[in-house]
Amino acid sequence: MKQKLVQLVYFIFGDPKKNSLEHRLFNTISLVNGVLNILGSIFEEEAEYSHRVIFLNVVSGLILLVMYYFSRVKSIYYSLFWPLNLTILFYLSSLWFLHGGSNGGNHYYFIPALVIATILLKNHNIILIYAIYGLVTAFLYTFEYFYPNFIVPQKDRHSEYMDLGGNYLFVQILVGLLIFILTRNLNIERKKSDNLLRNILPESIADELKMNDTVQPQRYDSVTVLFTDMAGFTQIAEKMTPEELVGELHYFFAEFDKIAKKYGLEKIKTIGDSYMAAGGLPTPNHTHALDAVYCGLEFQEFMRKHKQERLKAGLPTWELRLGIHSGSVVAGVIGTEKFAYDIWGDTVNIASRMESSGLPGEVNISKDTFHLVRENFICESRGLIKAKNKGEIEMFLVKGLRSSDWEEGKVPALS
Repeated sequence: MKQKLVQLVYFIFGDPKKNSLEHRLFNTISLVNGVLNILGSIFEEEAEYSHRVIFLNVVSGLILLVMYYFSRVKSIYYSLFWPLNLTILFYLSSLWFLHGGSNGGNHYYFIPALVIATILLKNHNIILIYAIYGLVTAFLYTFEYFYPNFIVPQKDRHSEYMDLGGNYLFVQILVGLLIFILTRNLNIERKKSDNLLRNILPESIADELKMNDTVQPQRYDSVTVLFTDMAGFTQIAEKMTPEELVGELHYFFAEFDKIAKKYGLEKIKTIGDSYMAAGGLPTPNHTHALDAVYCGLEFQEFMRKHKQERLKAGLPTWELRLGIHSGSVVAGVIGTEKFAYDIWGDTVNIASRMESSGLPGEVNISKDTFHLVRENFICESRGLIKAKNKGEIEMFLVKGLRSSDWEEGKVPALS
């Protein structure tokens, strides 16, 4: 029931995922005030000029509902900023003359009207907005002071107090609802921005950045870095359109993201068709090497299945080179714009060499990683392999788990 009610509210006023706070507020104000103005015309008391008030309520109500339609359905609320404000100002100014002036309580509505105008402001001139509202209210008070005969008085003291009290009470309710809507929507916007930030940065790093505006670099003595690269992808990509290329990379990296998250690795970045992740940070742990190798094996398993599907369809295929190395790094966020969490150190360079010196379809690891995982995985020594700018490095290929659970599709729990 609650979910259906939320969906109904989103349908009427706009979905927070698709519509901005200003857009949803515009929808709310135009719809609610349009309906209330029309309802007000129905319950207007009989008086000398009541037909004018009824006409004013009906016309302004219909105008506001038309604005709601164009804002909600056509999504052009921003261009309706001035029509909305001028309609509200004209409506309130007209009621000033027809409903007892300052004794009728209509002047209370100028306060929430100005608040709404300020919230919807966006790129409009705030000085101009305040000047217009200030001039209109100053004109009405001044005009009433010098020409009181132009103001239609209330028919008796009872009507005056009922109108004054009713308007005051209604404005209180309106302001309360406005604050509730803003608070609710601001919480939604805050969650959206927090989720976006946490998709860009690790949660602990995002929290530190929000609290301090900076992130202190941190040294990690033992982490494991994983690099991948698509072997043969460059040649095939030359025959693809940019849209096809991006779509294909998105397909791979989206799956890599799921697998990396499954094993607790932190995605660092992608560069072209290369993917980089690390285990053991920002929260240190003792299983980062195992995590990374499990992750690497599942990456390769996914690539093998994908290759088989493409071969059956007669499509070109490629394989994945994957390298892993363990050691120390420094991690942090540098710069002041477009933040990115990154890691630096020789460990990163060696992990990159593990990838570039690896074999397609295999998980190539360094000696340091081998010593951390050899009790859990069957590894095959490749001996000393020459790596660019690093001389000869001893490397190993991970051939599988020491248990048979991998072949059965059941990855053992990390100890």
